[in-house]
Amino acid sequence: MNRFRQIYASLGPGLLWAGAAIGVSHLVQSTRAGASYGFILILVVIVANILKYPSFEAGPRYASATGKSLLDAYRQLGRGYYVLFLILTFLTMFSITAAVTAVTAALAGSISGLHLNPVLWSALIMLLCTVLLGAGSYRLLDRGIKIIIIILSLSTLAAVLIALSRGPNTAEDFIHPPLFDMTGILFLAALIGWMPSAIDISVWHSLWSLEKQKISDEKPDLRRSLLDFNIGYVGTAFIAIAFLMLGALVMYGSGENFPSAGAAFAGRFLDLYVASLGAWSYPVIALAAFTTMFSTTITVLDAYPRVIRRAFEVGRGKDIESDSKRSLFYWASLLFTALGALLLLSVFSRSLTRMVDIATTLSFLTAPLLATLNYMTMKLPDIPASARLPRWLDRLSIVGILFLSLFALAYLYLRFFRI
Repeated sequence: MNRFRQIYASLGPGLLWAGAAIGVSHLVQSTRAGASYGFILILVVIVANILKYPSFEAGPRYASATGKSLLDAYRQLGRGYYVLFLILTFLTMFSITAAVTAVTAALAGSISGLHLNPVLWSALIMLLCTVLLGAGSYRLLDRGIKIIIIILSLSTLAAVLIALSRGPNTAEDFIHPPLFDMTGILFLAALIGWMPSAIDISVWHSLWSLEKQKISDEKPDLRRSLLDFNIGYVGTAFIAIAFLMLGALVMYGSGENFPSAGAAFAGRFLDLYVASLGAWSYPVIALAAFTTMFSTTITVLDAYPRVIRRAFEVGRGKDIESDSKRSLFYWASLLFTALGALLLLSVFSRSLTRMVDIATTLSFLTAPLLATLNYMTMKLPDIPASARLPRWLDRLSIVGILFLSLFALAYLYLRFFRI
């Protein structure tokens, strides 16, 4: 029991990573994958999780080994690499924030029955996140995310088991859609883009790891950091498969499709669980789904200001020494992120799925570059020999980079030259 308590207490950054990952990629994209193409895309989910693992593992590994963030590592690689990361961040930060907030707002509207303007709902969600971050910051995230992940995992597992006992809902005259036509390939790009999440959050993980070390006053421990990360990573993979199976069992071949509008999409998503578990389950599932997306939104809104502030410090070559200046920079960056996301939301407010596909595809296209940066950081001289990548992980990193690069090039060719 004491061993379990020690492990539970050490969990934090890895579950924050899971909280950021288990959001749009799982509730929206994985469920759509099962509903549209059935069980065949489970293989894609597994392959994506395996091949992107080294890129995400770089965050806790580098932070524990050196006591620095991946942003420091990029700057150490060279100014050009550091600037490249900043460019990629600004290309995706508003779309990522907008996508996760829009799904959260859609769930809030569907559950509450208040059919407000989607942009207004999103603004209210962001305001609530800002208040909570001001009240508790990292400690609030660290404590709350453990409960949220447990609730979602148990409810999703129960829904899948009951749906399996009832069997698939495929019509007799159903014709299986082709996977490798243009529509299928575009969806694969969107699915892989955030499966299990955007590689950007490896940087967030390194910053959260350093924050955990600071507030707990503990020395970096590579073994415990990787255990924390692996629990979160494996858990997100299983939950992604569970959501895909749920979509396949309840919707694939039934003649039904997810609507593109936010509130309608959220309502249909919740109906999946009710169809499996029964009407009694609606309050539990609605709470689990909303808290999951809310945790994703609050972690994203916390992460980008941390990244921007640390990027500013790394660019200057010294930390912001004053606590008041650090706080001012954090809140100014949060406001900047939120306003940019709301502007994007105002453009795509009528089509939730389209905005999600744009955000995930952007992440898919930037993934090879970010994966390469993270691989290069593992070769930096400040990493002790005991913390360097084992041979199997080094080889897996190369295979993952090649896969993401070739798929991205194939996607660009088909998207712009074959349509």
